[in-house]
Amino acid sequence: MNFLAHFHLAWPVDGLLAGGLEGDYYKGPLKGELPHSIEQGVKLHRSIDAYTDAHPLIRQLCREFPPELRRYAGILIDLSFDHYLSLHWGKYSPLELKTFNESVYGSLHTQRASLSDAANRMLQRIIDYDILGLYGDWETVPASAARIGERFKRHNPFEEVDSHLTPVKLRLEEVFLQFYPQLQDFAAQTKGQLN
Repeated sequence: MNFLAHFHLAWPVDGLLAGGLEGDYYKGPLKGELPHSIEQGVKLHRSIDAYTDAHPLIRQLCREFPPELRRYAGILIDLSFDHYLSLHWGKYSPLELKTFNESVYGSLHTQRASLSDAANRMLQRIIDYDILGLYGDWETVPASAARIGERFKRHNPFEEVDSHLTPVKLRLEEVFLQFYPQLQDFAAQTKGQLN
């Protein structure tokens, strides 16, 4: 899952939202270095990622990617699922998407002092460019993938990714619609077990 889904699944607890962002940046075991509520959010983030990666629907979807992209399918699925969550938002939240996004930005902004430098840099980018709001447009998926690919040392595997993704777009949406309610149930259970 990418930013929008992580924030949606952590909603409405401020610390869980912040952990949903910090989860991409905090590495290694959790040892009480973060505020407790943010640490719980990192745990939730990691649980969501592990559940997603191991789920039979997702594993099968990865195998359906073109061979040259299979190695990176998880990244592309995460980005694509934020797009489909935006498109089908009304099925999963009573809030308008714009209202939700603004609430998330406000919550995260109030917790900046507790976030790492890397998470703060990403937060600033998310707010400045309204990244959560951009996911309704498919072009955000290949554009985000291309930016991620710039971090690879040897070459950017996502430079022409849109043409490779086109054959699996309908399948991505179909799997998202089957998978996301299961992920919501899992996240709700996990939140209930956090202490």
